[in-house]
Amino acid sequence: MVAGLIALGAAFATAIALKTKSYLEAPVAPAGMKNPDAARTIQIDSSDLKLVSHGKQVYARQCAACHGENLKGQPNWRDRLPNGRLPAPPHDASGHTWHHPDEVLFSITKNGLVAGVTAPQGYESDMPAFARSLSDEDIVAVLAFIKSTWPEKIVAAQKEVTEQYRKPQ
Repeated sequence: MVAGLIALGAAFATAIALKTKSYLEAPVAPAGMKNPDAARTIQIDSSDLKLVSHGKQVYARQCAACHGENLKGQPNWRDRLPNGRLPAPPHDASGHTWHHPDEVLFSITKNGLVAGVTAPQGYESDMPAFARSLSDEDIVAVLAFIKSTWPEKIVAAQKEVTEQYRKPQ
């Protein structure tokens, strides 16, 4: 059953990622991005202990207030708040972060959730864009830290989603 859920999650994430791919491959970089190709060429190595350590520090300063010190997210993260928005999801294996390819995770962190691109049309989110407060290297480090906490099966599923996303159409 778990394998089926992982496969289903990977398929769903791939579908969303393909929509996002055209946005990330646009010739014009999102505002504030120093390297227009950064989102397309990132390598998030969760086995790089120095990178993971740096990412853990940045996560504690920039992300933990919403996503939780232990990556557990806000309570009832699947239930809409009175303002219609969703609470911050967990980044551990219980959440959906691993359903997305590296490039999409990078883009969401850098640019926030963009309605019609990395979120459904009309979607509003409390997820801020970190383009002005974190470097590309800081974002990659945070994502490496998050990925370093996942079980091997989740890492493998997320790697597959990332590889599918990178394949030419």
